[in-house]
Amino acid sequence: MIYLDNSATTKPYAEVMDTYRTVSEQYFANPSSLHSLGGKSEALLARSRDQAASLLHVDPSEIVFTSGGTEGNNLAVKGAVFAYKNRGKHLITTSIEHASAGHAFEQLEELGFEVTYLPVDSEGRISFDQFKKAYRDDTILVSVMHVNNEVGTIQPIAEIGAFLSQKPKTIFHVDHVQGMAKVPLELKTSGIDLCTISGHKFHGPKGTGLLYVRKGTLLSPLFAGGGQEHQLRSGTENLPGICGMVKALRLTLEHEKEGIRHLAALQSKLFEGLKQINGASVHTPEQLSAPHIVNVSLRGIKSEVLVHALEKDEIYVSTKSACSSKENGASGILTAMGISPEEAEQAIRISMAYETTEEDIDIFLATLADKVGQLKIVMR
Repeated sequence: MIYLDNSATTKPYAEVMDTYRTVSEQYFANPSSLHSLGGKSEALLARSRDQAASLLHVDPSEIVFTSGGTEGNNLAVKGAVFAYKNRGKHLITTSIEHASAGHAFEQLEELGFEVTYLPVDSEGRISFDQFKKAYRDDTILVSVMHVNNEVGTIQPIAEIGAFLSQKPKTIFHVDHVQGMAKVPLELKTSGIDLCTISGHKFHGPKGTGLLYVRKGTLLSPLFAGGGQEHQLRSGTENLPGICGMVKALRLTLEHEKEGIRHLAALQSKLFEGLKQINGASVHTPEQLSAPHIVNVSLRGIKSEVLVHALEKDEIYVSTKSACSSKENGASGILTAMGISPEEAEQAIRISMAYETTEEDIDIFLATLADKVGQLKIVMR
């Protein structure tokens, strides 16, 4: 099997699953319980928070454990807007955000907030100059994903953060789900107030994540309840999942430098190999993109047909993002980049992990060329 759908989800590390089981069996008590078993669970939760903070170079009080990227984005976007609604009604985001952020902004528009959706160029990148022109005195939130989940384009987070550091009334949220351990981001020095991270994108358990909340940043909780997670995320903590995610984060970051170099080499091989395939049109920019994603259209072949054809050889890729893959129509991200709906419907996403090998890519390229040739004959 060759698994090239790591942007949708990654395979959990064996050590992570061992931790998950151990914690489930030995620390099953509710961390909020007053008895000694609850105290042991609470202490383990505190250690996990300390370790996550150390790995991210932030303070433990700035870590809020969540169920993943969708919850993190909703808590950041809606929570910030509701907390600071008296400051203004204007919000800025991009036209290519993940659905969990994009739909949250649509809901806020229905409540009377004004949203500016920044357009992107042919490489999927916003213009910093356009961002500055869109900014207003009543802008209370700017939300920009670091790495696009379909094409891998990196946005100018540092420039935006530097600009907003001089605008203390505006909150800056970054969706770092696809960037974690692929494109380094220093939270403390990037002017970021809120940052979303999802555990299953770096070999942690599904249903886990965290939201970085800079000290002094207010959020209005989305859940009413027992006030867990600094009063921001009520609900009994998923202790096995949290411990597993933090272990996955540690294991991944231990190999980050060499892992990124390895992914960049594989991506270069993909770029070169795809250029040799007739009808291939690569949408991922070769510069300023994350090293683990390549998006490509194969002219004349529907993406779903190609995905299933590759699957017969146990090669697994995707079309658009997993959260949107079952929706009809072309990728909104690709069409926002100026790609025609017809070509966008022929796009597949190849996404790698540190464990992906050169042999995997060689086999994939050879099989892809073969499948494209076969499908074009059949479709004549």
